[in-house]
Amino acid sequence: MKKTLLYSAMALAATMTMSSCGDDFLLLEPVGVVTESTLMDAQGVDYVLTKAYANLYAPGRDYFSCPLVNYTYGDCFGGDANKGSEFADQSDFTEIETYSFNSANGYIRSKYRYVYDGVKYANDAERIANMTAEAGKITEAELTRVKAQTAFLRGLFHFEAVKLFGAAVPYVSYEASISATDPKVSNVDENGNYIFIWDNILADFDYAMNNLPETWPSNQVGRVNKWAAAAYKAKVLIYQASPYTGAENGAGKTGNWAAAKSILEQIINSGVDSKGQKFRLADTYEELWTAGKSDWTGESVFDIQATIVGTSNNNPSALLGGSHIAMAGAIGGGWGFFQPSVYLTSSMKTDANGLPVEDLGGTLSVPDPKGKPDIDPKTGEQKKDDDGNLLWKEIIKTDLDVYTDPRLDYAVGRFGVPYYDWGTPETVDGWVRSTSNGGYYLNKKYMPKKADKGSLSNTNSTGSTAKNHHLIRFADILLFYAECCIETGDNATALEYINKVRARAANSYVKADATTLGGPYVLEDLVNGTVKEGAAGNYRIGLWPAGTDARKALIAERHMELALEGHRWFDLARWGIAQSTVQDFINYESGFLAKYQGKTYNPKWVMFPIPNDEIVTMQGLLVQNSAWK
Repeated sequence: MKKTLLYSAMALAATMTMSSCGDDFLLLEPVGVVTESTLMDAQGVDYVLTKAYANLYAPGRDYFSCPLVNYTYGDCFGGDANKGSEFADQSDFTEIETYSFNSANGYIRSKYRYVYDGVKYANDAERIANMTAEAGKITEAELTRVKAQTAFLRGLFHFEAVKLFGAAVPYVSYEASISATDPKVSNVDENGNYIFIWDNILADFDYAMNNLPETWPSNQVGRVNKWAAAAYKAKVLIYQASPYTGAENGAGKTGNWAAAKSILEQIINSGVDSKGQKFRLADTYEELWTAGKSDWTGESVFDIQATIVGTSNNNPSALLGGSHIAMAGAIGGGWGFFQPSVYLTSSMKTDANGLPVEDLGGTLSVPDPKGKPDIDPKTGEQKKDDDGNLLWKEIIKTDLDVYTDPRLDYAVGRFGVPYYDWGTPETVDGWVRSTSNGGYYLNKKYMPKKADKGSLSNTNSTGSTAKNHHLIRFADILLFYAECCIETGDNATALEYINKVRARAANSYVKADATTLGGPYVLEDLVNGTVKEGAAGNYRIGLWPAGTDARKALIAERHMELALEGHRWFDLARWGIAQSTVQDFINYESGFLAKYQGKTYNPKWVMFPIPNDEIVTMQGLLVQNSAWK
């Protein structure tokens, strides 16, 4: 049975009356009032805690600035995706993807408010729990377990703020939250020096790690456990150790590498998910993107939970709260956003050794304006113009002979390759809203299969899937461990762990079906020395050989393995290579999409600006970060 942890909170969101600058964004209109005294029992505490969890997903709000789903910032800003849709649609988004934004951008403002709403809901839950314990209605042990969860969530949302806006942002502690209805916490001290919040976040994750259980009862397995808290502690240590802007961001703390490595070793050796399964890589990459299989393969360290309930249409997809992000009509309707870039797709070409190519070359897909006769759907006959000439429908031709990493066609929808059980994209109609703005590729990982609809009554509903959104998975843990090995001087062990992830990629590939164009195609599995037939395109993958620069391998492997999962720009920024890498993307992509021509990536963009509205509201207590002064 799928989890329903996040969804009991939706009804609560409709009735809560606690004040917040973000309450007007709640999904449902108020239909009644729940007083704090009503909530002061074990069930009430759980309701408020569940509301705090629900903000991981934040349904019904700005699809593109959702707190922890970072395709706008991680993927589009990092060069792995285009906004899609049309150029004029969602101008704030266009500013971000074309590197022309400033501190007044509405998406950035929304993101800032989201993360601090998440902090507020965590602190609210802790306050109700404390009051309930004081009234003797929950035990000290129950209180500690609640506080461990709120500490995790408070740390998680503050860390999200750090990832976007730098480490000099307000840390709204529990104590600050109960001191005022709308606490105004400064990010500078009395001398005007930035206050970096790394240690506060680490303390939250420490408390969570030390007080959370390893496992939960079967009806609560969507909750965070101690190993997820440990994983986030290690991730924070890694981010703080990474170059960033050094002392200007309180970063570059190189001693963290050894500490993070020790935690990751414990997770690798002893970590389990909330069901008690030992962490491991899923058997195949395909499983990770298959509803009903992806949640409990052993790879999920911490997920945003998703479910399909009843006959509601557009029930939550964990990616965006409704798959309106799907293609423009071919699978039942959508807005046509989030299209993978030519840069990403070309980066997944492989050479004779099954490794990423050095020279990206050209795009794999090109339009053919006379590729297919246009058929009148009413008569079944070929359409003709007034002069009796046949009319042709444009199709996109994909060069499927070119060898690619098999993970490509799980992340990217390509013309000529089956798109799950929706058929094989061939003509542009119904698949791409604007090729001149978004290109010829389709997002795929978190999109639903036709079979995912379950009991939904609307056969055209494509906005529902029970795929969880993986925030940290075990592949991430292995690659973080490899990174720690690199930074502590162990290149060989780093390559070993990078290759563990790479070897799994050889275990599955997208198969051809009756609608697949061309062929026959194969997977050249150089990992195991076999050739497998019946592939939808040519795939080839091999391991990084001994002696390879592990840092080079790590950068490439995180790019391939985590493609379109919202991580790319954050990695580039913390590694200190955002300017050079994103500029390479701009220069390459501008050969295919005119909107990138003449654009430049500013070296200061290792963080986004704190929204100007927030600075004005705080009346001098909030100071812009160093990159945007």
